[in-house]
Amino acid sequence: MLLKSGVIAVAVIATTAAMTYAEERNPIEPRVPPNERIAARALKNPVARTPENIAKGKTVYEGKGSCFRCHGISGKGDGANSALSKPSPRDFTNPKFHRNRTDGEMFWVLKNGIVGTGMIPFIGGPITEDEAWHVILYVRSFESK
Repeated sequence: MLLKSGVIAVAVIATTAAMTYAEERNPIEPRVPPNERIAARALKNPVARTPENIAKGKTVYEGKGSCFRCHGISGKGDGANSALSKPSPRDFTNPKFHRNRTDGEMFWVLKNGIVGTGMIPFIGGPITEDEAWHVILYVRSFESK
């Protein structure tokens, strides 16, 4: 009986995680409030897109930024903590996400977080503004993988 209930519990947890993960499927929906979207879109990344700067972004993403915990090492939104987030974290490998998000909007999210989601503010906390711009370069690199 214990084995059967354990199997059922695992199945329920796996189903719940899959349902939670499946909720974020609209990469077009902006996360920046309408009254701040124009200003956010106007922000330009001051960091050049070079292999060295992308590598710096990866170091922050996988290190002190801990982005991988929710967005996953591969950027698919499937990190270990993704099942805890509603809606699930963004899938950075989705080209639709990149076509519809500016670097400025991504910076705004890193700075302010997103109310009603698991995304907390990171700039001024674990990472600096400069590091955030590097992370954005790295996140952009997921589209081509």
